Amino acid sequence: MITPSKILIPIPPFFSFQECIWFLNRNYDDCLHVISSKWIRKAIVINGKEVLFEIVENQGFLEARILIGETDPVTSEYLAVYIVEWFDMQRDMRPFYDLLKSDPNLNYMIDSYKGLRLIGIADLFEALCWSIIGQQINLTFAYKLKRRLVETYGKHLEFEDEVYYIFPSPEILATARPEELRSMQFSQKKGEYLIGLAKAFISGTLTKEIIQALPDFESRQKALMANKGIGLWTANYALMKSLRESAGIPHGDVGLLNALSKHGIIGDRREAHKIESFFTSYKYWESYVVFYLWRSLSVK
Repeated sequence: MITPSKILIPIPPFFSFQECIWFLNRNYDDCLHVISSKWIRKAIVINGKEVLFEIVENQGFLEARILIGETDPVTSEYLAVYIVEWFDMQRDMRPFYDLLKSDPNLNYMIDSYKGLRLIGIADLFEALCWSIIGQQINLTFAYKLKRRLVETYGKHLEFEDEVYYIFPSPEILATARPEELRSMQFSQKKGEYLIGLAKAFISGTLTKEIIQALPDFESRQKALMANKGIGLWTANYALMKSLRESAGIPHGDVGLLNALSKHGIIGDRREAHKIESFFTSYKYWESYVVFYLWRSLSVK
């Protein structure tokens, strides 16, 4: 149900709002949303205008309301679609849980992480920038760099003494100078990659629509990797998080390798054949098992 002041989204089976917002929090300093024990607030741009919204769980529904911004039907409908996509609520999780059930190493996840969804990044530009920022550094430092970038170049809204940031647009980030990014502790190369990526989006040579229109995963992967700064890990991460590609395995990811080792799936990080065999058993759900393996690295 959608009204100008309230959006109600039915909660599907095998969905846990608390598990999802806990994963979004995890004690990392993410500047793009604010979370309490009961709600999550986030600012985005809808039809060129900044909107701040809040989501709570309410008797079998996710209830969203607009705190700042237009409350017209078009905005409300866009927001409903955005939330469903963000939390991957349209997906039937039963086939994935059936696969987990038959896996003696991972079947505990059905109960331990029940209802966790692969939380996406709708904006392909943001997803690619975030994966470039995170290349070859730990998550804590990656979040620090993202905050510096967003606070410097992103727009923001203020509500109840809290600041809500929006990831910078390609048009703004393209105007950044490499020396500015170096002063924020970005490497020279990362700064160049981010600025170059922004210019590619502005020129229209790279857009989410262009990538989506390509016929298969391999061609989408290849098109992304044609851009400087986007290797296999970065391309697959963005395809997993923004385009929901099931085959988007961020190969070589340290966290993923640690989780595979922790569960006895590999004994050595160089055992590529064991990794390949493992993911073959999760065909069409590879990105989900990656997400759940990442979840297993955090203690609740």
